[in-house]
Amino acid sequence: MALLIFSTVIVLFILYRRYFPVHGVQCNHFSDLDLDKINVIDVRDFNESCKNPIEGAINIPIAYLKRNYHEIPNRDLHLIALSLVEKNMGIRLLRQNGFRVTGYSIIEQKKFF
Repeated sequence: MALLIFSTVIVLFILYRRYFPVHGVQCNHFSDLDLDKINVIDVRDFNESCKNPIEGAINIPIAYLKRNYHEIPNRDLHLIALSLVEKNMGIRLLRQNGFRVTGYSIIEQKKFF
């Protein structure tokens, strides 16, 4: 019984970290930002960010963020993500490492059918 409760708590924690929205961070368009006061972090994969590059952004994909966060200057951050899951995980990882994320933008992927 205890094993079932423990595994349920672990699964709920994982789902919370990935899918539950992060409060206190606003969705802003990156063209409205003052790049002198804020750093833009692009957490999209390299193959997505090459197709639609963001000028002035530091590109660290979400998979590499945990081991390369030390490359990010210690200023307010704006996050560029491809999906809500990337946004949630990126903001939580950056906050755990002491960064202040003030906003985010979701770049929509163009679908060709």
